[in-house]
Amino acid sequence: MAQVSTTLTSSELTPTSAIRREDFPIFNEVEQKPFVYLDSASSSQRPLVVLEAMDRYYRSTHANVHRGVYRIAEEATALYERARTHLGNFIGAPDPSREIVFTKNATEAANLFVQGLGRRRLDATSTVLLTHLEHHANLVPWMILKEQLGFAIRYIPLTDDGRLDLSDLDQLLDGVSLVGVSLASNVLGTINPVAAIAERAHLAGALVFGDGAQFVPHNTTNVVELGIDALCITGHKMLGPTGIGALWARHELLEEMQPFLGGGEMIADVRLDGFTPNVIPYKFEAGTPPIAEAVGWECALSYLESIGMEKIRHHEVELTRYALSALEEGLGDAITIFGPRDPESRGAVISFELKEIHPHDVSQLLDQEGVCVRAGHHCAKPLMRQLGVAATARASLYLYNGHEDVDALVGALQKCQAFFR
Repeated sequence: MAQVSTTLTSSELTPTSAIRREDFPIFNEVEQKPFVYLDSASSSQRPLVVLEAMDRYYRSTHANVHRGVYRIAEEATALYERARTHLGNFIGAPDPSREIVFTKNATEAANLFVQGLGRRRLDATSTVLLTHLEHHANLVPWMILKEQLGFAIRYIPLTDDGRLDLSDLDQLLDGVSLVGVSLASNVLGTINPVAAIAERAHLAGALVFGDGAQFVPHNTTNVVELGIDALCITGHKMLGPTGIGALWARHELLEEMQPFLGGGEMIADVRLDGFTPNVIPYKFEAGTPPIAEAVGWECALSYLESIGMEKIRHHEVELTRYALSALEEGLGDAITIFGPRDPESRGAVISFELKEIHPHDVSQLLDQEGVCVRAGHHCAKPLMRQLGVAATARASLYLYNGHEDVDALVGALQKCQAFFR
């Protein structure tokens, strides 16, 4: 296993400095200076140890998994399966070696669950409950299946400060079979009370699917404590490579689900009159899987664990607190920030609108100052309509950001504001 950086003590983890920024080559190798990366909610950067682990795999171990009986094929299989078990342990899965299904991203994992279990559990008389702040990945798959099966969809509304309005939750849950909810919003930063929702959903007879793409990279995660039945996650938002994600679901649900993709590896037998699927989790992993990506993702997990998820969360809370204050003090009434104000109840995602300046213009002008933020609807168009905007700019912080990055953002926004006067 690749060596990772020395664990920091809590006294070293102040919001005035990034955590181990020197471990990330991109901050030294991007020619544009200054380079302030504030788009980790879209995709995080990778530490050198992750890049080296994937390179080492390709140089010394690459072979297809679960097929060859020669040495490097068995080594590749062992690395791939070790990554599966490590990820399962990272999120507190009860059966980590059997309950993790690798996919190409969280979106594919969501589609796998919706199609694989939804076709077993839903029909024209069913109802699914979602929320107004979901990413398209936890909306569109349900809508596609709704067109095919004819079930109804309800939505949990929002409060004025961007939280889920749970005042009528029991009524909304009446007759619901499945609930889909993000653990944290990719737009508002809101950390949702998923454990409380899951408890009430189970009392109403519903299963709960969680979108963990924006939560798992930043928080200690335990699916048992959350009380959910399934979870989608992705590697590229948590220091790992692109091209790999995962679905976790309770093993009895995975047994019940039908395969989503067909082909090699996901079968136990094929006859001209039909097929027998493989055992879980392999019945959902058709074709050659993302082996090198799994190796890289496991190294990213080790890197995060070497720092500690609680320490990362503490760093982000304090940095978000500083950012919210600095933005409001530096821009005054020219800036509108969306989502809860309490840093303890939100992630390090800050969506905002600069008065009378389109978010795309904001993003382009910030880029001229070396500051990278995302602008657009953030794959959450229904939420944009709820907010009464077509788009927002979004700055998202991670462990390698510090005070200086926030200060650079504020300064660049002030220049942007002056440019349009």
